[in-house]
Amino acid sequence: MGMKHFKAYTPSRRNMTVSTFEEITKKTPEKSLLAKKKKNAGRNSYGRITVRHQGGGNRQKYRIIDFKRQKDDMVATVIGIEYDPNRSSNIALIEYEDGVKTYILAPLGLKNGDKVVSGEKADIKPGNCMPIENIPVGTMIHNIELNPGQGGKMVRAAGQEAQLMAKEGKYAHVRLPSGEMRLVSVRCRATIGTIGNTDHENVKLGKAGKKRHMGIRPTVRGSVMNPVDHPHGGGEGKAPVGRPGPLTPWGKPALGYKTRAKHKNSDKFIVKRRK
Repeated sequence: MGMKHFKAYTPSRRNMTVSTFEEITKKTPEKSLLAKKKKNAGRNSYGRITVRHQGGGNRQKYRIIDFKRQKDDMVATVIGIEYDPNRSSNIALIEYEDGVKTYILAPLGLKNGDKVVSGEKADIKPGNCMPIENIPVGTMIHNIELNPGQGGKMVRAAGQEAQLMAKEGKYAHVRLPSGEMRLVSVRCRATIGTIGNTDHENVKLGKAGKKRHMGIRPTVRGSVMNPVDHPHGGGEGKAPVGRPGPLTPWGKPALGYKTRAKHKNSDKFIVKRRK
């Protein structure tokens, strides 16, 4: 997938880049696989903002993705590659032999007319899904389950891939894109290949309005607020933070403060931390 650059005929166009969408082959979504997507603008049931900087944006419909891939040993044909406004990766519309259509995450290199299949006897090729115990060591995988039958939870963003490092007894060692090494049950399923739309990280929005289209409202710096509104506020001119480290609006440490629970049940499955 390529990137499109613009001549700098306005200040916002100077640094803006957009995807050329070369991989997209189907423009309109499958109506039977759409669901309503309600917007709350970061407000709870009392109407109070509990998550800041959310609201507005283009209307979107949710695409129902098949993360479980449980129709085993039934070949499906790729009908089209589509854009999905709800995620960074593209999605592929596939049709099984019995006529059922579903969406899956589109791996790199998947194109119209390709065949994909799930199950223990599936070949090692992009888009095929199978239990980890049937995948050779060293293979790049994505859409990995945490519990058997739960559906893929890990490695689902554009351009991401994990590597199957080893298999030992009931567990496999998987190296995640963050560098974390994790134990995953060999009965969990994963999909072969790297997720497509790899140039997503190179997109530059160029202007504030594009962020608003995504439903993200402006973020005001704490240093320009009054002391009553933020710990960084107040002072004459550009004043420093005035604390040992930066804080959130509620006085909690920010930037690097560890928020993971001290004794989490899943700690025993983490062989090596990402840092």
